[in-house]
Amino acid sequence: MSSPTEGSTGGEDRLAGGGEEAAGRSPRGFPAVVEALARAGKAHGTPVYVTDLLTLNDAAASVRDAFPDPWLRQYSVKANDVPAIVGEVARRGFGANVVSRGEWAVARRAGVAGRRITLEGIGKTDADLRAAVRAAAEGSPLLWVALESADEAEIITRMARRAGLGRGDRPPLDILVRLNPEVTPETISGLAVGAAASKFGMTETEATGLVEWITSHAAGAVRPRGVHLHVGSQLGAVDAWRDAVRRGLAVVGLLRGGLPAFDTLDVGGGFPVLPLDETGPTPGRFARELPPLLDAVPEDRRPSRLAIEPGRALVARAGWLVSRVLHVRDRGGRQVVIDAGMTELIRPALYGARHPIIALTSGGRAIGDERVALQPTRVEGPICESTDALGTHDLPRLRRGDLVAIADAGAYAASLSSTYNGRPRAAQVFLEADRRLTLVRRARP
Repeated sequence: MSSPTEGSTGGEDRLAGGGEEAAGRSPRGFPAVVEALARAGKAHGTPVYVTDLLTLNDAAASVRDAFPDPWLRQYSVKANDVPAIVGEVARRGFGANVVSRGEWAVARRAGVAGRRITLEGIGKTDADLRAAVRAAAEGSPLLWVALESADEAEIITRMARRAGLGRGDRPPLDILVRLNPEVTPETISGLAVGAAASKFGMTETEATGLVEWITSHAAGAVRPRGVHLHVGSQLGAVDAWRDAVRRGLAVVGLLRGGLPAFDTLDVGGGFPVLPLDETGPTPGRFARELPPLLDAVPEDRRPSRLAIEPGRALVARAGWLVSRVLHVRDRGGRQVVIDAGMTELIRPALYGARHPIIALTSGGRAIGDERVALQPTRVEGPICESTDALGTHDLPRLRRGDLVAIADAGAYAASLSSTYNGRPRAAQVFLEADRRLTLVRRARP
């Protein structure tokens, strides 16, 4: 065997350093990160998720700086539902936003108090709503529940009245109404949840009518507190987000005149995490749109509570997926099959997401500062599906057993993982600030 692993696969080989330059990435302490990723693969097997806590800390600080107190910062648990990671995010000043009793349980296991948890989501079952009412009746209410429709409102209102909420020493259940802002998000269609045709949320007419219905039918058991909206994920510009916030403020202003407690606007998330050679708006860029929008609303009609729900922006870049090479082939160009794929990171197969891949070893040896030849390499996953593909990447000579790392794998990877093909879910490892590795969850069925 020679040409698939050593020779050119067409076109000229590029020369680059084996670490930061070869990868086209420059996170803090990159050479130490590369060395630690290789250690993780050797010590804990592959595939393995590695979360760099220094990078997580930087991301959390960026969001906190853009949206400081008294903003309510709720981490969207769906982005990464590993309890140890939810706990790390919470320790950096974030509550938890959940979409089911399962995510709610994860947040509690991570140490997040009920009053710092918000429940939303299109798929809330009667059991989910009943659990929210029961928690309120037992004196451990959620911060709020965001309702998607009149159907949900009728069910939760009936449950809350039967539980005696709003009477005696039992406070009412606080709810937000989810508004579909009917904008055109600057993202792919699969992530554009704020588009008019989206299944999420209500029109302005539906939302205001729902608040009026609750006010007249809930007998104080349910208390409307404001509006929740979410434009979409991986937003490439702020325009649709700004328009959505303006519409949310208009609904809050309209209803707050007669309902002083209607004081909250939750603007969702959507802050993008893009490959480092692409540009996109930062959390601070989104935040700069808010002051003029708020100033345009009469002071007595403005929301006094503002909330955000970032997920990806907090955890994506901190996460790596370390994998091992299984096959190297010539298929009209170099093809490499690795032992991580759509069961660990489904985003490329699901909607064509691109994740940079770097080599940690070449020919069985660690890649140091020497210059190595890079070749375009089509990287495929191990799953018995042709769509299990990770794109083409510039990589050095590889052979079976070499280690590679998939970047930006901290969001919508572990939480979307599966055991398809009978594969165990990958272990989870923390890369601590002092560059020690800590196993936080073993590989499991």
